[in-house]
Amino acid sequence: MEIEFTLNGKVTYAEIKDDTSLFDLLRAKGCYSVKCGCETENCGLCTVLVDGKSVLSCSMLAARVNDRDVVTLEGVQKEAEEFGMFLAGEGQCGFCSPGLIMNVLAMEKELNHPGEDEIKEYLAGNLCRCSGYMGQMRAIRKYLARGGEAR
Repeated sequence: MEIEFTLNGKVTYAEIKDDTSLFDLLRAKGCYSVKCGCETENCGLCTVLVDGKSVLSCSMLAARVNDRDVVTLEGVQKEAEEFGMFLAGEGQCGFCSPGLIMNVLAMEKELNHPGEDEIKEYLAGNLCRCSGYMGQMRAIRKYLARGGEAR
């Protein structure tokens, strides 16, 4: 089956099998920021935005993005780099960063001035293998408060 979708701002066509996952399609299209850490919808590493909402690309069929807008880390490089600097400042290793960054960027657009509990709930699906999440939470709070904006 052939599908048409927008990938990082560019109209894209793909010939796919019925069972092709969005993750596999994105990797085939050169979006190497999309990683698969578990293949069981548990880690959040494969998070991308579909029509502005966070989705796990490992569990979504590629056919479902026909006529939709898909954004990967490659499509939000400036924003990702800005938040990534806050993560690096907290000593995060970066393995889980692609999925976390995509979720934080979606959360920033979706929630207005989220509190600690809202942030934790929104990011509950993002697993980190090296930390107790305190560094990530500090980075997120600093990122959301940047530029004098009290969030």
